[in-house]
Amino acid sequence: MKVLVIGGAGYIGSHVVKALRSAGYAVVVFDNLSSGLRENLRADASFIHGDILIPGAVLSALYGVDAVIHLAAFKAAGESMLQPEKYAVNNIAGTINILNAMSDAGVKHLVFSSSAAVYGEPEYLPIDEDHPTRPENFYGYTKLEIEQLLAWYDTLKEIRSSSLRYFNAAGYDPEGDIRGLEQNPANLLPVIMEVAIGKRSTLSVFGDDYETPDGTGVRDYIHVTDLADAHVRALKYTVENDLSLTVNLGSEHGLSVMDVLQAARSISGREIPATISDRRPGDPARLVASAKRARVALGWVPRYSDLNTLVQTSWEAYQNG
Repeated sequence: MKVLVIGGAGYIGSHVVKALRSAGYAVVVFDNLSSGLRENLRADASFIHGDILIPGAVLSALYGVDAVIHLAAFKAAGESMLQPEKYAVNNIAGTINILNAMSDAGVKHLVFSSSAAVYGEPEYLPIDEDHPTRPENFYGYTKLEIEQLLAWYDTLKEIRSSSLRYFNAAGYDPEGDIRGLEQNPANLLPVIMEVAIGKRSTLSVFGDDYETPDGTGVRDYIHVTDLADAHVRALKYTVENDLSLTVNLGSEHGLSVMDVLQAARSISGREIPATISDRRPGDPARLVASAKRARVALGWVPRYSDLNTLVQTSWEAYQNG
């Protein structure tokens, strides 16, 4: 079976490609390298340098392909509020191009990289898939809009899809095969790592007065290798059952900013200076997933998402990066 991985040179995409190859799938990576890295490309996977905003390029890439994994979205929530047009065009229009090309090519199965950002402010914890979807940033809105497009294409074009709602992706390949570091990261752990190696001077901790055990925000971190495993399982589920699916991907365990920072200081042996800043608007105190549906439907259980593995694999990648 041949799979087109759109965005396969990126941080998550490169781990997904490795998991697919390990499971015996033939892989074609399609990436415009705007944030993906050539060093993440594998010798045992084909590569097409292309852009989802060019419909003909997507259609030609689908030749001989049996399924698609779509990870080619812009993902910075803050930037999406300042440049909504950039996110509307790439995330929404780009996905429409993918779906139309799949329809034209007769490719009927898709795994989509969605996000917990579709939920917005939590009304209850842990967050399950039945939680109301009220995104608080434009990035989250684009992901929800794409999920709704997928539902229509399921009904009208019989394109079956799995939407995987990630919580906080973190960590690096435990075997050390993937070392391409994220460019201009905004997430906590890579920012901490950049302070540890001296690329940044300090970590800004946004708020220490939340109603949490240490006052800092609590999030659900999921190791990127566990995410990659879920993509392979979701692809298998969608193809074998010819059904669409929406699932959360999280560890079901919350870690505070200080939990992660202290672990990073201990594992790296570096001071990692931090300063307390004001809360960011819209940041909830706690976000924790229920991943029961993924366990039941996919047989998926995270293996690498404990705090030490998240930090240790990140530190190894940044030391060698």
